Amino acid sequence: MKKLTFICLFISALGFAQTETKNNSAFKFEETTIDYGTIKQGSDGYRTFVFTNIGNEPIIINKVTSSCGCTIPEKPLEPIMPGEKGEIKVHYDTNRIGIFQKDIRISSNVDSDKIKVSIKGKVIAE
Repeated sequence: MKKLTFICLFISALGFAQTETKNNSAFKFEETTIDYGTIKQGSDGYRTFVFTNIGNEPIIINKVTSSCGCTIPEKPLEPIMPGEKGEIKVHYDTNRIGIFQKDIRISSNVDSDKIKVSIKGKVIAE
């Protein structure tokens, strides 16, 4: 019986050690797609993705890239602490007329693959 108890304690300790080595930060976005709707050429192209760190470790955003040069994302410079909100700002060039849909990829210290958010809308001539 003592041997069984020892084995159970040893296995439990191994499981605890593995849990401790994982990065426990996580994003929760207020929205993963921002719809500009129909906007006029030359109008304000700035939008902001707001997220909360719902994990228990800081989120460090290493890089934010877009699928096109017409979309310029801006990452937070400081780590986002657990429970705090962060922002990823995006600027779309509204001088381009037509329908658009662009992806923004976020590379961070979170254990999942790159996170993707997107913008979409339609720019009409003035």
